[in-house]
Amino acid sequence: MAKARKPDVARKPPVPTESHAEIEDWIRRVMPDLHPIVKLLDGLIRETIPGLRYAVKWKKAYYGLPELGWIIEMVAYDVSVNVVFFGGAELDPPPPLGTPDRTRYVKLKTLEEAQEPEMQKWIAQAGRVSGWTYEGPRAEDATSA
Repeated sequence: MAKARKPDVARKPPVPTESHAEIEDWIRRVMPDLHPIVKLLDGLIRETIPGLRYAVKWKKAYYGLPELGWIIEMVAYDVSVNVVFFGGAELDPPPPLGTPDRTRYVKLKTLEEAQEPEMQKWIAQAGRVSGWTYEGPRAEDATSA
């Protein structure tokens, strides 16, 4: 049985939007050496999972689905990109790195690593696994107020 994620009241997830503009702006700001990796991953995520919502918070890009919550987080550091799968422990096989709960991730340093077949499989599976959810205001609630 999957271990339930403990709520972190101090860390509220970002507010989702249907616009990809914030992600595009985030991509422009990552280290130039990582641009090919980040652009490839962003395209792969968007092509593989229909109906995505997007956000950028804490200098991290988030990809989610209304019914599953945030499913993928992408973080660009100086020399690597981490792709975090919030339901990663349920992927088959799970990504190699992670925490004791459901979150698993992979650290990528080259474009070749990002092009590995496992990445596409993990991304596809992530679109079917519950992620990081939050019972609070949604973007559509904020725009209708």
